[in-house]
Parts: sequence; C-alpha cells; structure tokens
Amino acid sequence: MINPTNAGNIESVLSQIRQYQGQAAAGVNLSPEATGDVKATGTAGFADSIKGALQEVNATQQTAKTQRTAYERGEDIPLTDVVMSMQKSSLAFEATLQIRNKVLKAYEEIMNMPV
Repeated sequence: MINPTNAGNIESVLSQIRQYQGQAAAGVNLSPEATGDVKATGTAGFADSIKGALQEVNATQQTAKTQRTAYERGEDIPLTDVVMSMQKSSLAFEATLQIRNKVLKAYEEIMNMPV
C-alpha cells in the first residue's frame, strides 16, 4: 500500500517530468549556463554537460543500490521507497542509453554524408 509520503514523492517526480517536457516543447535553453552549472571560467562545453548528466545517472544508481542493500540487511526502509529508487535508476539509465543511441546514429549519418 502506498502511504501519503510516497504518493507525494511520485507526484513530485511526475510534476518534474511534466515541467521538463514543457520546457523541451517550448524550446527552453537547458544548457549548463541556463541552469547555473557553469565552471569558474564562465563557460561549459558539451563534454562538461554530458559528464554532469552521467554523474547524475550514476548518483541515482548508487542511491538505488544503497537503498536496496539496506533493505536486504533488514533496515527500516519501506519497500515502496526501494522500488521507486530502483525504477528511477532504471529510467535514468534507459534514457541515457536512448540518447547515446540517437547521438551515435546522428554521428554515423554525418560521417556517411558525401563531401
């Protein structure tokens, strides 16, 4: 059974997803400069953006792993929290995988263009 705190977590995740979808549909600049993730030099490159995104996915996976092992040890963690963190981790990984596939496909198409 889902208790109100978990339902609130689900709603907050859903609202965040809807916000990102709205920003993407509106063409809002989601670059590191727009979000405040700028290095001390004042600029951030594509590689830095990718590195930051991969670090976030890794952190999500580590959190899920930590919660899972804590639950397996018998600590007082609700199963719903563990399942939610594992689903978030899985979704983040799948999204990263799909983005990688799209970028690789675009790169291959560019490389196959006649000059």
